[in-house]
Amino acid sequence: MESSPPRSRDPFSLSSTSDEDFGKPAGGWRRRLYGVIFEADTHAGRTFDLVLIVAILLSVLTVTLDSVQGLRQRYGGLFNVLEWSFTLLFTAEYVARLACVNRPLRYARSFFGIIDLLSILPAYLAAVAPELHLLMDVRILRLLRIFRIFKLTQYAQEYRMLVGALANSRRKILVFLGFVLMVVLVLGTLMYLVEGPRHGFTDIPTSVYWAITALTTVGFGDIVPKTDAGRLIASLMMLLGWGTLAVPTGIVTSEMTSMRLRRPPTRLCPACGTGEETAEANFCRHCGVRLP
Repeated sequence: MESSPPRSRDPFSLSSTSDEDFGKPAGGWRRRLYGVIFEADTHAGRTFDLVLIVAILLSVLTVTLDSVQGLRQRYGGLFNVLEWSFTLLFTAEYVARLACVNRPLRYARSFFGIIDLLSILPAYLAAVAPELHLLMDVRILRLLRIFRIFKLTQYAQEYRMLVGALANSRRKILVFLGFVLMVVLVLGTLMYLVEGPRHGFTDIPTSVYWAITALTTVGFGDIVPKTDAGRLIASLMMLLGWGTLAVPTGIVTSEMTSMRLRRPPTRLCPACGTGEETAEANFCRHCGVRLP
């Protein structure tokens, strides 16, 4: 019987740890629970993901509204009930994730395992030590957990490609940033000499701050040149900023295009429609159906 080739690691992967690295149980209730929590290509898995997304968004909304002083005074009791409800829900989910994998310690030390812990830990710490109530704001990290839910190929693949393009372009971007730093340092120093402290350019760091706001075309207006020579330099800075801001975009876009051209062709499974198998694959990694 012909077998499928071993699955290769995604070259655009953000992390060296995937769900499969935590260890899939062979059978029993742990295997069924694993399928619900970690596999999104089943009805139960999609329902679990949808419920979790709604809970995450509602919990983040609760944290945000609770930070408003007026709303906290009127609905503080309701916010506390909602917060503890979400905390207990996410605690049960965290325990279930640890229980259904063969390597719970590896999951606990993974990126999203740490995020899961941080999303529930502040509530318990604040209950034990009220002076730690400020840690409750760490609950906003629950929003990061949404990235684990969206496992649809068209989103995860492009996200990994963007990060890969940024990583491959880091040397060019660093050289570009070095050039920008030299420009703002030279022109900021020049503005300090031209305008001087009497016009708000009290020192070179302040002048460099102005040069950065001018180069990025932000222009807060807290410091403005008053002399004709200073206005000429400011005009050159703003015109230079238009072209400067487009450079990193072009670098990353070019790298993304190169990565897309270098990536081998893939195909979707005709049975389940999930996954992008390589041209050499014989079976779908999700449902096991033979590929045409």
